[in-house]
Amino acid sequence: MKRILTLALTAVLLSFSALAQNVEGNLVDAVSLYSQGEYARAGRILETLSAAAPSNDAVWYYLGMCKGATGDTDKARACFTKAVELDGKNFWYRKSLARLNFATGKTDEGTEMYESIVRDFPDRSGMNYELLDIYLRTRSYEKALAALDEIEKEKGTSEEAVRTRFDIYTAMGKGEEAIGTLENFNARYSSPMILAMSGDYYLADFADSLAGARYTEALELDASYVPAVLGMSEVYRHKRNYPEFFSMLQTFFSSPDVPAPSKGMYIRNMTRSIDPKILQIHRSSFDSLALTAAKVHPSDSTVLTEVGTYLYATGRTDAAGVWFQDAADLYPESKNLTITAIQYLASKGAWEAVKDRSVAAFNRFHEMAFLEYANIANYQLKDYDAIIGNCRYILTNYPKDKELCLQAWSSIGDAYHEKGSARDAYKAYEKALKINPDYAPVLNNYAYYLSLEKKKLKKAYTMSKKTVEAEPDNATYLDTFAWILHLQGKDLEAKSFFKHAMLYGGKDSAVMLEHFSEVLEALGEDDLARVYRTQAKAKK
Repeated sequence: MKRILTLALTAVLLSFSALAQNVEGNLVDAVSLYSQGEYARAGRILETLSAAAPSNDAVWYYLGMCKGATGDTDKARACFTKAVELDGKNFWYRKSLARLNFATGKTDEGTEMYESIVRDFPDRSGMNYELLDIYLRTRSYEKALAALDEIEKEKGTSEEAVRTRFDIYTAMGKGEEAIGTLENFNARYSSPMILAMSGDYYLADFADSLAGARYTEALELDASYVPAVLGMSEVYRHKRNYPEFFSMLQTFFSSPDVPAPSKGMYIRNMTRSIDPKILQIHRSSFDSLALTAAKVHPSDSTVLTEVGTYLYATGRTDAAGVWFQDAADLYPESKNLTITAIQYLASKGAWEAVKDRSVAAFNRFHEMAFLEYANIANYQLKDYDAIIGNCRYILTNYPKDKELCLQAWSSIGDAYHEKGSARDAYKAYEKALKINPDYAPVLNNYAYYLSLEKKKLKKAYTMSKKTVEAEPDNATYLDTFAWILHLQGKDLEAKSFFKHAMLYGGKDSAVMLEHFSEVLEALGEDDLARVYRTQAKAKK
């Protein structure tokens, strides 16, 4: 036995010796595999090489790269650390370790390593940019300013550096230093971007005249510079100079060079933030802006949708619907546009159209949400068989999706009840409760329908009690439970639940008000009962 072990050990040592002699060749193969994205195969070769040649720093480095690529960050860190120990003067080894530490939440360690790399490799100017980014992300603003100083010493002042310095001072709450940075640059150079930033600063500070002066300078350099155009339009709006306001915005909306999403965003903000009275007074001018955007970008989904939203918000709901549906028809692959059109049609009560669009959308996207939209429409159309058919489709095609099947059986139960088939409804509810015995919507409906028939009140009580325990402020569940208590002769107890329901929306339901009035009558509180009965009639 010992003889066999000795021979086996000798064979292993010889194989390692041969491998060690060919480390470079195997390393080249591993690196080639790594560059092709074959991280696992490359890693296996490198694992073997690390055992055969543990002092080869390149092996550890590339093994770390493979481990990092496959998500094994702890192993990657250990490998990079080993490579750095073997060759601490290698820039890439140290940078990879620093970057990994920072990326995996070891922020302090990563930052210290970046700082040491900048000190030890002063010729690597790009590291100052990475260090600046780290300081900004960790909100080390003083250090960020120092890093920015080093960058400007080497590269000189630039618009981007000025913008970054402005942002840093702003984050520090140093407004004077922030605007001073912009104005110092403006005094020496001509830049529409920095001038417009100065204008934005003054505009936010309600210094309209200074803002207007900076925007004017920017527009003299570039008459189509969008931030300056929009900024100047705001100056005019603040001064209630609406002719100039709309004139400036026409420049923005009519330019084919301005991206359509930017125009859509402006229309959205215009719809949400501008005083409705101003929108009404200058409706034709605002309409012109929106329609100009649509004319320049007739097939852009964002513009079409935002124009529709603007029209809807300003009371032109029928016109808005045309835009919503046109956008959905133009981009049938867009789920968002499809949903917008369906929701619009639902708001108008166009249930046949809702059903047709929802079914077509389900056939395109195969998402259950569209069948739910269809079922809502079918419910409004009283087409309960269609609801049952849709739900059975779900049960047949998605039998392992418990949530979908739960919803399907629930809807089938509701549909059968509307059809007047209580027996089939209860069977469906039982199926749903087998999937989730605590599903409150089914427990509530099942219990309420039993109470209406005055059957199995103990079972109804048990189911309903679960719902109010789960959602003690749900007025619908409280009403069901209180009504069952009333049927059981527990009117005083029922009264307390009805009073609670009234606090959480019960007064908006004629049925709940009638139920409460009946309980009050049973308790001899006739005057109060009449109050609630009168409210119930008014709600009807």
